[in-house]
Amino acid sequence: MDLHDFLHHHLGYPDTPALGRALGTLVESGLDQLPRPGSGQTLQRFSRLAQVGGHDLGLCKLFEGHTDALAIIAELDSPLPPVGSTWGMWAAEPPTARVRVRRDGQRLVLEGRKAWCSGAAVVSHGLLTAWDDEDRQQLVAVPMEQPGVTVTGDGWQAVGMAATGSVEVLFDRATGLAVGGPGDYLERAGFWQGGIGIAACWYGAAQRLAEALREHCARSKEPHALAHLGAVDSALHSAACVLRNSAVHIDRQPKANAQRLAQQARACVEDSVEQVVRHVGRALGAGPYCKDPHFAQLMADLPVYVRQSHAERDLAALGQHVADTTGQWQL
Repeated sequence: MDLHDFLHHHLGYPDTPALGRALGTLVESGLDQLPRPGSGQTLQRFSRLAQVGGHDLGLCKLFEGHTDALAIIAELDSPLPPVGSTWGMWAAEPPTARVRVRRDGQRLVLEGRKAWCSGAAVVSHGLLTAWDDEDRQQLVAVPMEQPGVTVTGDGWQAVGMAATGSVEVLFDRATGLAVGGPGDYLERAGFWQGGIGIAACWYGAAQRLAEALREHCARSKEPHALAHLGAVDSALHSAACVLRNSAVHIDRQPKANAQRLAQQARACVEDSVEQVVRHVGRALGAGPYCKDPHFAQLMADLPVYVRQSHAERDLAALGQHVADTTGQWQL
């Protein structure tokens, strides 16, 4: 079974357990084995993430987190994950939810609360950021099936992306293993490369929404809908060019700092996605929102997923990189 066949035969995930079963099937079929960023096949990685994004953004959220965790573990030369394991990648650090770790021989002992843990109730392992006694960030791999881990129902009231179950998890003397050393999570080249992968997920959903408009225009050559389709095509073309160029850049310089590249790519794709949502909605009206379950789910989920971007804060960070550099926009 290839990824296309899997997605064609699996339709609709009403809740978190359904997403967990789908992720497990992807893992059992080996469809989670994506090319690593910088491997020479980065565009293939982005393309597969986009495929899942266009199919279902809830599944894509879990699939992207799982495949990102696998890439991080490999990049940091950590022991291979257990066969058949499924992973959440949880790195949000709100001030009200922080996990501390202390060493106990070869293991780390975790205490505290972790927020925004997508799929926590259905994955076998979590890869999460925590803080040691010297206030250094440490990545930790944690088996979820142990007495010291409690998956709560707190912190997740979303309508869009509801099925991802991005709840808070409590750790009370839970144990895990260090992945890399202190600070390695943010310092590695793959951190920003992975951020572009998330933009590919957004792109895949926007692409599928655009296809609904294209199908409508193929049936009815209504001038205003065609104008909206032209605008959508332009927006998606821009985003696709950015993602392709980003993949080429990463493959040419896999160890380079990709921070500015990622900030540019995410800003461009986010803007394109917002244009697609606006034009498709105005062209098609209320009908598919109310009668097409796949379309309606994507439209509900995509604005929530895109808010993984930090909007003007991310743009300001990009602007800071740009401010003191001249001659960067010439053709």
